Amino acid sequence: MTSPSDSPPTSEVEVEASPPEGRSGRGLAPRVFYPSAVLVFVFVLAAAVFPEAMNSGLEKANEVVVNSIGWYYVLLTVCFVGFSLWLAISDYGHITLGNDGEKPEFGYMSWFAMLFSAGMGIGLMFWGVAEPLYHFAGPPPGTGGGSDADMANAAMGRTFLHWGLHAWAIYIIVGLGVAYAVHRKKLPVSIRWALKPILGDRVEGWIGDVIDVVAIVGTLFGVATSLGFGVAQVGAGISFLGLTEDGSGAWLQVGLIAAITGVATLSVMSGIGKGIKWLSNINLVLAGLLLLFVLTVGPTQFLLNDMVQSLGYYLQNFFSMSFSTFAYQEEGPSWLGSWTTYYWGWWISWSPFVGIFIARISRGRTVREFITGVLLVPTLLTSLWFVIMGGTALHREIVGDGGIIGADGSVSENEALFQMLDGLPGGAFLPGLAIIMIVIFFVTSSDSGSYVVDMIANGGDPNPPVWSRVMWAVLEGAIAAVLIVAGAASGVEGGGLASLQTMAIITAVPFSVVMIGICISLVKAFIAEDKEQERVKRKVLARELALEAEEMQAAVPGEGTGRSSG
Repeated sequence: MTSPSDSPPTSEVEVEASPPEGRSGRGLAPRVFYPSAVLVFVFVLAAAVFPEAMNSGLEKANEVVVNSIGWYYVLLTVCFVGFSLWLAISDYGHITLGNDGEKPEFGYMSWFAMLFSAGMGIGLMFWGVAEPLYHFAGPPPGTGGGSDADMANAAMGRTFLHWGLHAWAIYIIVGLGVAYAVHRKKLPVSIRWALKPILGDRVEGWIGDVIDVVAIVGTLFGVATSLGFGVAQVGAGISFLGLTEDGSGAWLQVGLIAAITGVATLSVMSGIGKGIKWLSNINLVLAGLLLLFVLTVGPTQFLLNDMVQSLGYYLQNFFSMSFSTFAYQEEGPSWLGSWTTYYWGWWISWSPFVGIFIARISRGRTVREFITGVLLVPTLLTSLWFVIMGGTALHREIVGDGGIIGADGSVSENEALFQMLDGLPGGAFLPGLAIIMIVIFFVTSSDSGSYVVDMIANGGDPNPPVWSRVMWAVLEGAIAAVLIVAGAASGVEGGGLASLQTMAIITAVPFSVVMIGICISLVKAFIAEDKEQERVKRKVLARELALEAEEMQAAVPGEGTGRSSG
């Protein structure tokens, strides 16, 4: 194996890695753009006109899928974690996602900030307080019945499972496959090219088109769903502050979507290096300040102890929780489908969006640096968030006045964060800051999602046209707004957004097969590159030995002519 310093000359690698003629990735890709647009239009129209029927049908379909292949999701995500760790410690870890010796495009601060904002940011605002409380009030089947302390510890460990290594390993598979194809092999920015080692030229045909269409539709549905449900939390926060009587009003939420979409449009117009980068940096700083404040004015000693204990619980029970399918509990499949396998499906459905985005911002990183940064840093930040925010809420429920968990064991996802912050010093300032952070997280999700969709729709162009970036950003907001209004008119809880969310999760089933293909492609590509580097290295070594022999021969007096004449 070779080390970075032993890598072959950049010029020799670049000649073989350059994209074939005609694959520059410039211009609209009609076989991807138009089918995606038609599918999105037809589905949104059906979800808006028949929200109840669509929601009911898709829920039943998703239930069948989850109950049938829940074991598959559980096993697959564990394999993704193992595969990522193996690549990180293997000799392939030195491979640069770009030209050998190339400097990273973004510094660590900006890189981590964009990873955090695009991958998990908005979800942490929504579930940071609510999920630990949910698992505390309603633990998994067969795991309840202990003391409050034991149940709280298990609740935090289960939350770590859903938001930790498994989630980021899913993103790593897609991100690394795309980053290697784009930055190392100079191919367009698209999922299909990550499969070139096993599909060959077939990635340019209908198979590649289908993969890209699924990626676009899944990303649009996922971002629009998050935007729609997220403004419900913003509305709840505004109502909590007394600025409006009804934070769940459809037209208030549509107005919030319009405002968020407007900011996201301006951000995506400016590009990754400006709007998206700076908004991500701002939100990371705000998140850090909020965590530090809650840690300082909250139950500080308890949270510090909980931080160490919860991390230990997660590591100690990592394998048992990772492989748990609750096979011997009657309610096990139902609980698993509502939480663990639901999360695995959601992360897989988001992996085209997040994977392509982190690939786009990771030029110049090595494979080892990419995996270590994407797997460990966001996991640690996420764990810290849940311990401080969720741990403060659990402390209040166990030793304080409670009030966040209802008498019937219910938890309001929309209001839990504001209820927790309201119990701390700071008055309306903290909920107000939380609302600002939620909005910025939504903006970064929307603009990065629009950027990813536009890159794919334009044949993998890493810098797609501004007009089409704006179009996708506006379309995401329009989809969410239409389905909110339709849901309010029909009286169906969640309206068409619930159908959209369920459909996004169902798309995870076929895309999981694509991810398995990416794993095989990566191994095949790395083996081929390693052999090629060894070949070039031997060629350079043979050339050096030949030159050295010629120099030694020329240095011997009378060599050659003297012997032949004798």
